[in-house]
Amino acid sequence: MSSEAPEPTPAAGRTRLGRTVRRVAVDLSPLRASTDFRRLWIGLAVSELGYQFTVVATFIQVFELTGSAAAVGLTGLVGIVALVLGTLVGGAFVDALDRRKVLVAAQVGFMVASATLLAGALAGTPPVALVYAAIALIAALSAIDAPTRSAMTPRLVGRDLLPSALALNQVAWNFTALLGPAIAGIVIAKLDLAWAYGIDLVTYLAMLAAALSIAPIPPERGDHVATGAAAVREGFAYLKGRRVLQSTFAIDIVAMVFGMPRALFPILAVTQFHRGAAVVGLLFSAPAVGALIGALTAGWVKHVRHQGMAVVWAVVLWGAGIAAFGLVDNLWLGLFFLAFAGAADVISAVFRSTILQLSVPDSLRGRLSGIHILVVTGGPRLGDLEAGLVASAFSPTVSVVSGGLLCIAGAGLLAWLVPSFRRYHAGDPA
Repeated sequence: MSSEAPEPTPAAGRTRLGRTVRRVAVDLSPLRASTDFRRLWIGLAVSELGYQFTVVATFIQVFELTGSAAAVGLTGLVGIVALVLGTLVGGAFVDALDRRKVLVAAQVGFMVASATLLAGALAGTPPVALVYAAIALIAALSAIDAPTRSAMTPRLVGRDLLPSALALNQVAWNFTALLGPAIAGIVIAKLDLAWAYGIDLVTYLAMLAAALSIAPIPPERGDHVATGAAAVREGFAYLKGRRVLQSTFAIDIVAMVFGMPRALFPILAVTQFHRGAAVVGLLFSAPAVGALIGALTAGWVKHVRHQGMAVVWAVVLWGAGIAAFGLVDNLWLGLFFLAFAGAADVISAVFRSTILQLSVPDSLRGRLSGIHILVVTGGPRLGDLEAGLVASAFSPTVSVVSGGLLCIAGAGLLAWLVPSFRRYHAGDPA
């Protein structure tokens, strides 16, 4: 009697391939399981695409009005100051009100800001202060809008589907970050700034319609939620002694402050890759390409239980990708390493958000999500400063490579200093 195993049939091979694809491909279950989440996800994709038009248009408009690179750079300072203020203001009420109503109000505010920019563009030469004011309003509202949507998600999809839902959100953000600026540049070049602002204004209607169509999401029954300054203090006080949550913020700051070399891209395009300005756009796009691919193949994240260690490894891989980027002079290899880093970063983002949303009580999710958004958006701006200072003191290459290595060292040090973080298991209290 032969003991040889039977040859696998073509059908069996296709079955195994199908299982592998289903495991790796982004999980669409949240879109099927929750009609409200599906509506908000579509609204997010449409409105974020429109927002990219305003991002590009405001940079162009400020430069046209002032002719000053410093004035364009000032838009970043205006944005981060408004973001901090929006986080403090939003923290005073975001967990005490029906989150659906907060989301509706935020979309109306966004539309007011876009309408202001549109009116200024139609006028021809608006005061630059008007553009700054609209940028500030958008940034402040984003500090309320994004935490509100984040806090809503666990109640819309449930604990088991939350990692998959957060991965789907990453797909929407990174897809629009890739597609939006490219289309915006064409629209502005072929038509004018007013068209870009008008498109952004119209796209907010998608999220407004989605928010109006979902069920109310009031505070959970029995929750007593503080308001005003007491609510803000309560949000920050919740972090005291919670080393796991603190570590999710700290490790992202390490990754973004030391390992985000975007401020050096215009210099590296010339000194490292010996190319012109066209390459700068490729360098900016490469991390987003990797992040989109990472999000689209994140079906496996729902099976990962050791989420703290997953974050540590993701940041280590991010740092390794950035360091490798700084060491190569071949453009396509450099773009590959940036894309690799972007893919690692999106996985870190999914797990950090999952730990936050599942370990924080619903009555505090909005405020803690606000702090999370502040860290995520503020870190890269501090990274721009760090990269520039180190490059000035040494060289751009030293700045990039040392930043990547410091990311690896920082992630390892944090894992060593906070054992509870590296041992964190899905569902554990944080």
